[in-house]
Amino acid sequence: MGDSDPMSPPQVFHRQAYLSKADPELRLFYMECSPPTKQRKGTILLIHGFPESSYQFRHVLVPFAEAGYHVIAPDYKGHGFSSKPFGDYNYTKKQLAAELFELLAKHIGVKEKVHVVGHDIGGTIAHAYAAQFPENTADVIWGECPLPGSTLFDKIKHTETLWHFDFQSHKPELSAALVAGKEKMYLKHFYDRLTQNASVFSEDVLDFYTTRYSMPDALRCAFLSYRAFTQDGKDNLDWLNQNGKSKVRSMIMSGDHSFIAAEAEGMAREMYETVHHATVEDSGHFLAEENPTDFVRKVLQFVQAKSP
Repeated sequence: MGDSDPMSPPQVFHRQAYLSKADPELRLFYMECSPPTKQRKGTILLIHGFPESSYQFRHVLVPFAEAGYHVIAPDYKGHGFSSKPFGDYNYTKKQLAAELFELLAKHIGVKEKVHVVGHDIGGTIAHAYAAQFPENTADVIWGECPLPGSTLFDKIKHTETLWHFDFQSHKPELSAALVAGKEKMYLKHFYDRLTQNASVFSEDVLDFYTTRYSMPDALRCAFLSYRAFTQDGKDNLDWLNQNGKSKVRSMIMSGDHSFIAAEAEGMAREMYETVHHATVEDSGHFLAEENPTDFVRKVLQFVQAKSP
C-alpha cells in the first residue's frame, strides 16, 4: 500500500491474495489504486456484479484515488481471475462478504472503517458486509439488485425481467452446460437489454467478459451465487430480526433508466434506518460503465458528506 509519487497520476495494480493454500485453494484477485499523497481520506471497496467482474470499475479507480481514497476492487470467489473451487462451495453472500473482509483486514492491512460500494450481486454482498461488520463499515452504497428477503425481491423474482434468476439457480450445472460455448451470446443479451448507453459494451469489452466466463467452472460458480438466494434471504431476515434495521449509513444507487429505480428506496428502507437515494444520469443497469463520471460524483458526494 505504498504511496504514489505526488507528481504522478495514481497507478492501478493487479494483485493476488491467498486466503487458503490448502485444497481447495482460495485465491482472490483484486485491483488496487492508492491516492498520490499521504492525505488518505479512507478506503473504498468496490464489489462487482453479474455478468461482470472487477473490470467493470476500470474507469473509476483512478478518479476515486485522485479524490484521496485507497481503492480496492476484488473479483470475489468464483469470478474473474479469482479461483473457482471445484464442487458446491459456499456462495452465500454472507460467506462471500466474510472472505472480502478477510482480504481487506488480514491480507491488505486495512484498519479503518471502509466505504463499501456494491452493484448488482455485489450490492447483496455489500449488504451482507455491512450486516456482519458494522463496526468496520463507514457506510454502504448499493443498488441495482432486488435484495433477497425484501418485499421487492419476492414480488419480482419470478418475472420475465428476471427470468435468469430461475434459470441459473435451480440446476446450476445444467444451466452452465447449456450456456457453454454460447457465452458471448448469453452475456450480450444482458448488456443489450439492460443498458441505456449500450455503446460502452464495445467488442473488446464483450470479448473480455466472454473470456472470463468461458473459463472452466466460471459459469457454474456464477450460477451458484444465484442458487444461494434462498439462504441469503434467510440470513438477511435473521439479521433484521435479531438486530433491527441496520444503523450503518446507507445509500441506494440506481441508474435513472433502470427498471428497479422507482422501488429501490422502499426496498432499502426495510433494512436500514438511514437511507439516501441517488440516481446515475443517462444510465441503465451498469452504472460505473455507462456513466463513470456521474457514478464517481454521486459516490463521493455521499461518502464526503457529514453524517446527519
